[in-house]
Amino acid sequence: MAPVTLNAIAAPLRAYGAVVLEGYAEPHAEVMALVWGPRFDREHALRLLERRPGYVPQVLHDVQKAADLFDRLADAERDRLRSLIQRHRSLLRGDGGGDNRPATH
Repeated sequence: MAPVTLNAIAAPLRAYGAVVLEGYAEPHAEVMALVWGPRFDREHALRLLERRPGYVPQVLHDVQKAADLFDRLADAERDRLRSLIQRHRSLLRGDGGGDNRPATH
């Protein structure tokens, strides 16, 4: 996966993730839910954004661009992105492992 693509997909999360995912017990599970399937889960992204209405106009365009980039990734690149998300979760928790299941709402 090209670093530019990965950075473009991660940019909205880096910029707004702390606020949008605030209050979730497992924010990484919420992120995994967005990328768990073969296509980016735009409906789940909108539900997350709707919790913070002031952020929707700012973030929506960036999230849509990231979703389009994700949808164009090859399967191996999607799997790598999921692995990176899990790795990040494991590093933050210090557990070295992790539950790979997406959030269910």
